[in-house]
Amino acid sequence: MSDEQEPRTSRTLLEQLIRGRHETYDEFSAFATNFAKDCGEPGTLSARHVKRLASGRGDSGKALGRPQPATARLLERIFGVGIDELLAPPRDSRKATDDDREFRALLRASARVDNTVLDLLRAQLNVTRRLDRQLGAILAHDEVVAKIDQVGKLMGHSVMPTTREALAALLSELRTLAGWQALDLGNAAQAWQHYASGTAAAKEPAGRAFEAHTRAGQAFVLLDIGDSAVAVDLMETVRRDADRSTNRLLRSWLAAAHGEVLAADGQRSASLRAFDQAASLLADEGEQDAGPYLALDAVHLGRWRGHALARIGEPEAVDVLTDALSRLDPTFVRAETALRVDLAMAFVAMREHEQAHVHIRRAQTLAADIGSARQLRRLERLKARIESR
Repeated sequence: MSDEQEPRTSRTLLEQLIRGRHETYDEFSAFATNFAKDCGEPGTLSARHVKRLASGRGDSGKALGRPQPATARLLERIFGVGIDELLAPPRDSRKATDDDREFRALLRASARVDNTVLDLLRAQLNVTRRLDRQLGAILAHDEVVAKIDQVGKLMGHSVMPTTREALAALLSELRTLAGWQALDLGNAAQAWQHYASGTAAAKEPAGRAFEAHTRAGQAFVLLDIGDSAVAVDLMETVRRDADRSTNRLLRSWLAAAHGEVLAADGQRSASLRAFDQAASLLADEGEQDAGPYLALDAVHLGRWRGHALARIGEPEAVDVLTDALSRLDPTFVRAETALRVDLAMAFVAMREHEQAHVHIRRAQTLAADIGSARQLRRLERLKARIESR
């Protein structure tokens, strides 16, 4: 069975398996005859018959029908594979053909990505963000995961550096959003993986802004599983790496995130200093330039600071959080949910349980509506704390 006589690509699994034995058709025919005698099988296989079965064609080029039952049984016993599969194209060959076709199609599609397509993808992400913040991850998460797959394929098959950078930045933002959604849905492991993948994608664009943003997300996963000390170390590293190489808005956001993890770790003074730094950076920040999307203004910074104050048991938390709630954009439903849980926590610390229950009831409704397992867990812990007093 020389290369001059037979095609290089196996036409059937039988042909592939015989080639894998490094036998000619004559040699395999002799082996099959001896195998049949030794095992008491009545089937026989001449070299000519083997060649026809392996090629899937008769001498006239017509497709073969099924072999005689005795022949089929003999082949099945030799190879341990059903006759239909033996006479079909090898699975890996079919898959290779399909993979090659998909590969070429993705190369062509990625080559057609221009500024208009990039703007459309960014607009779709912005729409998804709006759905997520108002309706919750329970409805928007699957859409984000599908978009990750789409953008990831385009980036992976793009050869133009500027296009790859733009797609990588977009993929990093999608992964960051998916990570936050997974965390809110109660899946810390999945959230961590999204943030890790987002960090890897963020290494493609120039600058450290996207990488800093996604790495900071991992700190919140660590908080969620109770590793506040590790979260503090991570945020210190992220802020140090991002210092002065990123815009003031991102540095403000990172300072606030640092303040939150410091509060969770019980470091009151350091937490408040971090929030003061965040406020100072935010005050001088103009229009946001190119970089990761950040929902940060005086209102959001206020609710973050209020969250930290509630964590460390400061009475000031109630006023800060109440002010943030009164000014919060009503489309930020998940933010309102978390804010009300924080307010309830602050009132519990002050032993004003009646006021706490007002916010607990509203937060429970909102958390159930958007599927926030994270906030529902916080509420359960808070109610247990009230009952224990």
